[in-house]
Amino acid sequence: MANLQGFFQEFNASKFVLFTSLLLFSILFTLQLDQVIHWSWWSIFAPLWIWKGIAIAGAGVGSYVWWRRPQSRLNTEEYIQYKAMLISLAVHLLLLMFELLTADNLDARRHMWILVFIPLVFVSIISIAICVWSVRHDRSFELELFCAVNILQFVFLALKLDGIIFWSWEITFIPLWIVLCISLVGVLYTIIFAGILLRMPDVNADQRRSSTNSALGYSFLVVPLLVFLVLLTNKLDKTVKISYFAATSPLFLTFFTLIITSFGTRGGNQYWFGLRKPPCQFLFGVCPCLQLFGNVSYSLYTTNNNNRDTNRMEPEVDIFPGKKKNKKAEKTVAPVITLEMPD
Repeated sequence: MANLQGFFQEFNASKFVLFTSLLLFSILFTLQLDQVIHWSWWSIFAPLWIWKGIAIAGAGVGSYVWWRRPQSRLNTEEYIQYKAMLISLAVHLLLLMFELLTADNLDARRHMWILVFIPLVFVSIISIAICVWSVRHDRSFELELFCAVNILQFVFLALKLDGIIFWSWEITFIPLWIVLCISLVGVLYTIIFAGILLRMPDVNADQRRSSTNSALGYSFLVVPLLVFLVLLTNKLDKTVKISYFAATSPLFLTFFTLIITSFGTRGGNQYWFGLRKPPCQFLFGVCPCLQLFGNVSYSLYTTNNNNRDTNRMEPEVDIFPGKKKNKKAEKTVAPVITLEMPD
């Protein structure tokens, strides 16, 4: 089955931009630490600048569309989406401030790290309130949740980098160890639950497939993160001799998995750039000639009929509103003629 329908309906552009930027930044950062490349730190942070630039430009265009459309202020759903976009913009601006201070400190060493981490700690504090607001309004809050649960870890990192505390890195990462252990318990629960569903005969195939995919997805997210933390701790404590790129390679796998899952993840604020619809559907509205690739899905399979294989193609159209479904292509059957011989 070659079906682009799920891709166009469930593609989350925000997560794709976020995790792609983080993947590229982590690769450049580790190569710089290993002295494979010798770029300036401002160039190393370029993927993050692109991410923040897209977010700021998207919020600016979305705000312009909001004020040009007074009737949208009467729509409760659009008002919540616009408010969520402004909250996300505030978080992105604070993260941009932290990234600017970090790049400047790595380049010139002119600040204490505790001062550099102040915007990130402030983001973690306000993320707690943002998570509560998101739960009440049924909004996604992955980035805010990550910042909220790691506020103590950010403080420990700043104190460790300034030499105020002299703990080993294994002890410094204790808050992150706790978060990953709790996440690992959740992964074990999803694996056990998926195994139970596979052994129950009265569960349909869709539920089994969904539980299995969830167990595999969480495993590819949490287990590489745990391996990454173990390798990084040993690298910083100098108990093993590996490069930073090798120690960070499990994190690359996690980011790559998140990029793949962004193609099948619903959600995302549709008010970025004032689209007010999923980005792929907006693209098809701008370029109608591309609708052919989004509306049609082909199913190719073989059937045995008198020891001959017959390929059949079935087009389906159901993404865009107002489009009628095409009827399935029917196979022509030749009439059977019986000849009787006279007695």
